[in-house]
Amino acid sequence: MLKNHAVELVEVGPRDGLQNEATIISTADKLALIRRAIDYGARRIEVTSFVNPKKVPQLADAEDLVAMLPEREDVTYIGLVLNRRGAERALATGRIDELGAVCVTSDSFGIRNQGQSSDESLAAAIEIVALAREAGRSGQITIATAFGCPFEGRVAIDRVVEMAKRAADARPREIALADTIGVGVPTGVSEMIGRVREAVGGLPVRVHFHNTRGTGIANVWAAVKEGAATVDASLGGLGGCPFAPGAAGNVATEDVIYMLERSGIETGITLPQVVDAAGWLAGVMGRPLPAMVSKAPAFP
Repeated sequence: MLKNHAVELVEVGPRDGLQNEATIISTADKLALIRRAIDYGARRIEVTSFVNPKKVPQLADAEDLVAMLPEREDVTYIGLVLNRRGAERALATGRIDELGAVCVTSDSFGIRNQGQSSDESLAAAIEIVALAREAGRSGQITIATAFGCPFEGRVAIDRVVEMAKRAADARPREIALADTIGVGVPTGVSEMIGRVREAVGGLPVRVHFHNTRGTGIANVWAAVKEGAATVDASLGGLGGCPFAPGAAGNVATEDVIYMLERSGIETGITLPQVVDAAGWLAGVMGRPLPAMVSKAPAFP
């Protein structure tokens, strides 16, 4: 079924990987992380977010970092934004290629995460895509808490499908489904991807999984089998959300690449360089990172 298949990877370590870290990482180290991601083959990189620096102090250097990004026509730099103000900041840099908008399935999480109800967050995401298109850039929409909310529990698939349909009308680059708190399981992922792909009329579907309960890598596989075109991953498995209690790290770039490449699915990523980069990042963070492949002997 997946023979001669290819999957795109979005490296989210510089943004989602670092945003929940208490120790402020230097702008120079963030830039080095991005350069290493480019070196190991990442061609879409979520470099930062343009949000209130008081709420996410780790990313308060967004403009400074973006100004230093390598000039690469073959790399898409993504900036996460939650509202018009964030979009305007990102576009004003002249260096962000793609705006990443986020809407949420529940009012409780939406109010805590971005000060918006679920419907308000979707309206804001649609506006952000329009702003990106007007500026000659691309825009994407992520549906966060698609598999469960930390405050309201289970989320109905029908709600996610409805939001995906409305989001698709804005003509974003893709629709992403995010398991913000890592509660998804493969059977639910398969059903969700299948229904959303059917609903969005051929628009690519991206997935974003957290490994909070150890199901992240299995969920990636289920999503790819159902036709997900793009997978988010974070070097070393770092990550979390400041507004989602207990949201542990993202699926690790090296773990995802090992699984996909060994399964005959092309990613364009060079695994030994990812492992080297993960070792460097562990030194920057001053602790071992959650990823498994970078701790294991090389194979084959």
